[in-house]
Amino acid sequence: MSQALGVSQPVAGQTVTIYAVATMLTAIPVSIATTGWPRRRLLVLALAGFLVANLVTAVSRDYALTMAARFIAGAASGVTWSLLGGYAQRITPDALKGRAMAFAFAGTPVALLVTGLYVLAHTILYTYIAPVLAGVGLEDQVQWILLDFGIASIVSIWLTGVFVDRYHRRLVILSTTFFAAAAVTLTLWSANPVVDYVAVGVWGLAFGGAATLFQGALMAASREHADAAQPLQVTMWNGGIGLGGLIGGVLLAGLGSGSLMIAVALLVLVTVVVVVLARGHAFPGRR
Repeated sequence: MSQALGVSQPVAGQTVTIYAVATMLTAIPVSIATTGWPRRRLLVLALAGFLVANLVTAVSRDYALTMAARFIAGAASGVTWSLLGGYAQRITPDALKGRAMAFAFAGTPVALLVTGLYVLAHTILYTYIAPVLAGVGLEDQVQWILLDFGIASIVSIWLTGVFVDRYHRRLVILSTTFFAAAAVTLTLWSANPVVDYVAVGVWGLAFGGAATLFQGALMAASREHADAAQPLQVTMWNGGIGLGGLIGGVLLAGLGSGSLMIAVALLVLVTVVVVVLARGHAFPGRR
């Protein structure tokens, strides 16, 4: 992308940043501004905007145009994510609500898996498999990381869909613990490729069901105000991504990799405490 746009790789990387910023800044205002709109119409418009913005990104050779398209894509994504959970629950019976939400949020892991397969096929086609596997570092094996993460995420989605209605609270705690374990492992023992693949797989298991688990808890807690509460989660999720990258970079540069482990442990502890305290209204009747 950097070559096509004529910019450096760090500058090209800002296309990811502006996407997250757009989602964070627009999810709540758009939700408020469209309160009286039919939800179906709003979802169709958001999906159409997302499609057009990504098509522009794919063909654009102008950096400014690409950044504008990425901002629109991020805004459309925020609206879409704010609506999907509610739609999935409204159109399914109570016994299948968990599975419906897991299916609705399966897009990202499936996309990661498809991307990994594409990159792998491209690598095999142009460089053959032997040179790829012979003595390369982890940074040269992006396709294997994507495949590992994508497969683990899809497994997690399936497991979440099967067990979320019975063990919602326990799955939230388990998912959060997996995040922590993967982060600590990648921080302390990333020199071993086998350890890296295992850690990425664990991270994928945590990530795959996270959207369903947290969105489900939010909707249970907010009840009739679920449509208003969902944009809050989208905003906080993307804000967390941005702040996580910023604070993580500061900690890594200033205090070293050990500080990341401490930060993750503290965040996990806070999350578990919140889950325990929210048992009565966010996880009614759940274990």
